[in-house]
Amino acid sequence: MPLPFSAPPWRRHRLSCSGCDASVGARRAEVMAGTPASLSGQDEGFVSLSSPSPSAAVPPPCFSGKPGLAGNLWVTIRNAAAGRGRLVQPFGPARRRVGSASSGSEAARGRSFAYLTIKDRIPQILTKAIDTLHRHKSEFFEKHGEKGTEAEKKAISLLSKLRNELQTDKPIIPFVEKFVDTDIWNQYLEYQQSLLNENDGKPRWFYSPWLFVECYMYRRIHEAIIQSPPIDDFDVFKESKDQNFFESQESIIALCTHLQEVVRAIKDLDENQLRDEFFQLLQISLWGNKCDLSLSGGETRSQKTNVINSLEELKPLILVNDMERLWSLLNNCKKTREKASITRVVIVLDNSGFELVTDLVLADFLLSSQLATEIHFYGKTIPWFVSDTTIRDFNWLIEQMKMSNHKWMSKCGAEWEAYVKTGRWVYRDHIFWTLPHEFCVMSQVAPDLYAELQKAHLILFKGDLNYRKLTGDRKWEFTVPFHQALNGFHPAPLCSIRTLKAELQVGLKPGQAEQYVASEPNWLTTGKYGIFQFDGPL
Repeated sequence: MPLPFSAPPWRRHRLSCSGCDASVGARRAEVMAGTPASLSGQDEGFVSLSSPSPSAAVPPPCFSGKPGLAGNLWVTIRNAAAGRGRLVQPFGPARRRVGSASSGSEAARGRSFAYLTIKDRIPQILTKAIDTLHRHKSEFFEKHGEKGTEAEKKAISLLSKLRNELQTDKPIIPFVEKFVDTDIWNQYLEYQQSLLNENDGKPRWFYSPWLFVECYMYRRIHEAIIQSPPIDDFDVFKESKDQNFFESQESIIALCTHLQEVVRAIKDLDENQLRDEFFQLLQISLWGNKCDLSLSGGETRSQKTNVINSLEELKPLILVNDMERLWSLLNNCKKTREKASITRVVIVLDNSGFELVTDLVLADFLLSSQLATEIHFYGKTIPWFVSDTTIRDFNWLIEQMKMSNHKWMSKCGAEWEAYVKTGRWVYRDHIFWTLPHEFCVMSQVAPDLYAELQKAHLILFKGDLNYRKLTGDRKWEFTVPFHQALNGFHPAPLCSIRTLKAELQVGLKPGQAEQYVASEPNWLTTGKYGIFQFDGPL
């Protein structure tokens, strides 16, 4: 029986774009008259829009403040770039930072991690998705007959076409299948087109911002599936996510056993002991983030060792450690909370499988220790970045835990199901999490989501993709403060919990990054290092 969860408001409405037939010429005239305001080369190395001209960015009529997700998004996105670091592009300089000059040829510097992602890892992920569809051919036929077989062929054909477009650097094309986010995606594609000069042609895979291209690819996978009924609800990544959970059983058992021991003794723990347990479970949640299937090209990355026993030796690998600030915030909430008041912690989830277990264990502890009274989880609306958590993954994992033959795993599953049914745990999703936008435009693009996040006492953002969206996926200087890189995104106190898997990190001490650059050239992308990076009132 599926677990209950709250359907977000956007699920009850389809996006409309009734204004899209308005005259583009009229909109261009508005731009030339000075509205919306234009930038003046403020996004160094990527956007260079000076005085308004017919070739300047022209907002599509959809972004005219109509009800829905968009609002005046066009102006918002363009102004969000002001004063920011350079956008990460697949074919762009590998090491260029804000204010630094380009040095030497691309070949001399080596390809960026973004380039290698688009060139190697994403085709590998697409190939694995195609293979998964082919292996389920008999299942589709048994369930749907010839229609299932034809649907499998169509989905494979569409994914093969997508892979060819990517590998041959074809122009990025609009979405055609109507879905709740189709219009807003196509409007964003128009925005990307507007950033190019007239002689540059269309946006292409290897000459566009990495965040945009990578999100676009996963959205195209989803489009291929929903264009292929009756298998339009098939998750091509489900097997990999489930395998990660099953192959991590020993670690999960150890973690559940530890949690039950802590919960049984929790009333006898003094404040220092409670803090130590909090720190321990935070670190387990951090290192659980290593299990990222998009980084491995879809190949399994399970947790086969007991991470609890490794925490001391992993501590030096935490580059930014704001755990004390998290403890101070939540412990103060606990001490000042009146009987009828709540303390809400939001966890914006990343990977399913073992990492999701570590997040649920942490959430269980927060309730048991009374550091929080309710936990809200945010997952993805569609299969995303191979292993990201959807409502199906969330419910499936709790059910698997509950049905386990192991005493403590089963107990955890039963208690977690009860938390959901009583409303102490709330699972939510929202279309914004699977759009290409950085978080600093959330208050304009998805004001309903931003308003919900403002109700939180603390927001924990898990994983690398959330960090890239928090900081705009720009090549910041390593020492730029995290607060500055958030570019005005401050709905509530927040913390990024992430192992490093992208060429992006802010908030480091002077000289700290240089130590790692000298000894480990790939230190930013291997997942070896981690952070607890907090932003909020001191």
